Amino acid sequence: MFKTFLNLLKDSIISVLPVTSVILMIVPFIGVDLETMLMFVVSAVLLAIGLALFQLGAFESTGVIAQDIGKYMIKKRNIIIFIIVAFLVGFLITIAEPALWVLGNQLKNVLSEMVLILTIAIGVGIFLVVGLLRILFGIKLRTLFMILYITTFIVAALVNIRNPEFIPLAFDSGGVTTGLMAVPFIIGLAYGLSKTRGDKSKDTDSFGLVGIASVGLILAVLILGLFVEIDPNQIVTGSNPMGLVDYLKQYVWQMVIAIYPFIIFFIVFQIIDLKFDKKRVIKILIAFVYTYVGLVLFLSGANSGFANIGNYIGAYFGATDYNWILVVLGLVFGLLIVSAEPSVIALNKQVEEVSAGTVTRRMMMIGLAAGVSIAIGLAMIRVLTGISIWWFIVPGYIIAIILSYKTPVLFSSIAFDSGGAVSVAMTSAFLMPFALGAASTIPGANVLTDAFGLVAFVAMSPLITIQIIGLIYKYKSKEYVDIEVDIDDIIDI
Repeated sequence: MFKTFLNLLKDSIISVLPVTSVILMIVPFIGVDLETMLMFVVSAVLLAIGLALFQLGAFESTGVIAQDIGKYMIKKRNIIIFIIVAFLVGFLITIAEPALWVLGNQLKNVLSEMVLILTIAIGVGIFLVVGLLRILFGIKLRTLFMILYITTFIVAALVNIRNPEFIPLAFDSGGVTTGLMAVPFIIGLAYGLSKTRGDKSKDTDSFGLVGIASVGLILAVLILGLFVEIDPNQIVTGSNPMGLVDYLKQYVWQMVIAIYPFIIFFIVFQIIDLKFDKKRVIKILIAFVYTYVGLVLFLSGANSGFANIGNYIGAYFGATDYNWILVVLGLVFGLLIVSAEPSVIALNKQVEEVSAGTVTRRMMMIGLAAGVSIAIGLAMIRVLTGISIWWFIVPGYIIAIILSYKTPVLFSSIAFDSGGAVSVAMTSAFLMPFALGAASTIPGANVLTDAFGLVAFVAMSPLITIQIIGLIYKYKSKEYVDIEVDIDDIIDI
């Protein structure tokens, strides 16, 4: 176990080092004090250790439980039980998602924190049911996505008439709240369900469920926007006065809330279905401890060090005469930050295993890094110019839907899942403060309408880049047959 941890720690350091090095090269020139720089270095170390521990524990805890819940839902052969379990799973894992509470706290001055959290949790619960029913009945993923996004943009157009500030917030929520805990769990749930069902259809693979949950909660928040209004003048920007110790205290308790639903799931299903032996139960419980400690260290490091530095960098360059450099920095940060996202690492590992090596981790990382880089560059152009988010998200999603009819099904379903994975911890902890800091010092910029929306750009980018990789793969194959993963040959995660 210790040797495995050292290998994961090495990989984590390699993932975190590039963006950390670039930041350390920038901060001496923008007047950041020595104490803040030292705090950033310590935070980066904790972030790397936390990332390694999270990986060590997540697959042996939440991943195992999710797969077995999926198997249980199929074995019961009762649609009512299926729907109830699916909704409760979606609702509870969303309530447990750390990024959701961070988002709610950021917006508590303009919108009730509990109202937002419950709205998103209900939305994920409903659309997790929809996504799992799709697998159960073999509904084409691309058709479902087209219906969902058309509905989403119709509702968004209605919201825009009376509450335009709500649009960036709603699309951001789709990326932020399907993250650290939700992505591995939802993918594992879909894998367990599809494996037990034994379906070999190309349209019912293990991916796409995260994408359905993401668009579902975007739609839920947009519907909320039909009934409530927000005051953009109440948005608070600036660096956070909380230090590392404060964040450690905060996340020690918050991550208990994040982990306990999964432990409850495990205990309940151990009693009614799993019947694991004592040795395996102890192994899973220890894995939960690793996951918990990893989350506490990772989130404390990300928010105590990276958030403040991101805000400083954005605010400094936003106030200069050459603030166009924000676009260049956005391209660089977007390229480097992806490798430090724990959800990306979790997704890439599962993609490679479930696809039996058809889609490699390297292939995924190239597509995700390129997409996020372009996304952050475009987001900073929007901060500088104030161009409406509509000019980006509408063409972007139209392109993504069109590509889904051209690219192999495996790639398109993975692409829609990837949007939720790339837009979580590091995006909200570093890239979002970077954009908020820039918008707070650029004359004429509106923080709510110009800076918010960055997460939506990040979440949208893999939908295009991963599917383009799928097209390249398709046309490079001498004898192309639409990719099918034989469920009997799938490597057990």
